[in-house]
Amino acid sequence: MATTPTQAAAKAVAPPPRSALRDPAFLRLWAGTTASGLATWALPFVLGLAVLHRDLGAAGLGLVLGARTAGFLAAVAVGGVLADRHSRRAVVLWPALAAAAAAPLLAAGLGRSLVLMTAAAALAGAGQGACRPAFQALTAETVEPGRRQQANAAMTMAVRGSTLAGPALTALLAAFLDVGALLLGIGALWLVAALIPGPGSATTAAAGEDLAAPPAPRAGFRTEFLEGMREARRHPWFLAGLAALAAVITLGYSATGVALPLISRDRYGTGWVLAAAVTAYTAGALGGALVIARWRPRSPGRAAFAGLAAYGLAPLSLMLPVHPVVVVAAYAVAGIGIELFNVPWFTATQREVAPDKLARVSSLDFLVSYGLAPVGLALIAPAIDAFGVTAVLGACAGACFLVPAAAALVPTARHFGRPSAAPAD
Repeated sequence: MATTPTQAAAKAVAPPPRSALRDPAFLRLWAGTTASGLATWALPFVLGLAVLHRDLGAAGLGLVLGARTAGFLAAVAVGGVLADRHSRRAVVLWPALAAAAAAPLLAAGLGRSLVLMTAAAALAGAGQGACRPAFQALTAETVEPGRRQQANAAMTMAVRGSTLAGPALTALLAAFLDVGALLLGIGALWLVAALIPGPGSATTAAAGEDLAAPPAPRAGFRTEFLEGMREARRHPWFLAGLAALAAVITLGYSATGVALPLISRDRYGTGWVLAAAVTAYTAGALGGALVIARWRPRSPGRAAFAGLAAYGLAPLSLMLPVHPVVVVAAYAVAGIGIELFNVPWFTATQREVAPDKLARVSSLDFLVSYGLAPVGLALIAPAIDAFGVTAVLGACAGACFLVPAAAALVPTARHFGRPSAAPAD
């Protein structure tokens, strides 16, 4: 009886891509991002300790934190242009060094000069702002396309972990160190953020550009920033995502930021609901990042917008007379949802946007994310006084549900770009 011979040459099976978490270049970038996140979230807590120790007044605290936000917003667009114009590694290095230099200036002004502290806080915010789009673009340079969603999930876990670990670690160290020493520690974290990341391995040159040719004359800053805006307009899904993000931040985040402390105090008669809800949101975000590191939905854009819309559960839970456990659970689900949006959003931006304009387009994202929150906070408090907390929370919850749902209907939003563009992990 004849036997069927086996094929002599079987088709080689490509090995699965190596995890981004085993890539030394990415781990260095992750460590730098984590250090910058810890420094960012620890600073308001340390300055709050300065108020408790009477080294800084409440009005002074507001002025210093406002200066930091202003510095961030002023620098983030500049950082996006510089990161597309120059080495992204250098654009991480020098702003992070500037933020590190601001820390001893804050310590020197503590209890002595509010003007010096305000200027130093603006410098720290500018360093943070200039780093953000460069970090985002450097991730795309360092990590291969098939591993970027996992890498972005690890990055966002670092950010969320920093929101928990930063204040907790600072509170622990405050038992042994004074405020000035803690500020110097924040400066040391910025030094880590500046020095640890390595250079990106990919080129940012546009397709077809001759790298051996002499560089063409650069356009002005305004022209290059407008080029980034034109690139953003080429992607309907990106504009739709910005609109949905703006609605959730300006209305949802701001409404819950104002209402949660009031409802925790007045309805439930305790501050633990406030603490538990905020912690549940961060824990949910960490869980969401773990899920999306592996999950690949068939319609990633629509799944992401559904996750973003889930934030509407937070204001909805606050407007209803529910058990406090329901409020905490709603915040946990909102946290899960926000990372189901963030990670695919970052990954799609890195994939779809022209590499030589990526930092500028990313800077628009950060301008919306950080710039609209103060505007929302300024509007929500008077609205609550005028219309009542229930009406305002209901309107904001409706916006959180409806605007992302409308954004999901925009052309190319279903897949955050072309369906065939998403690489398989």
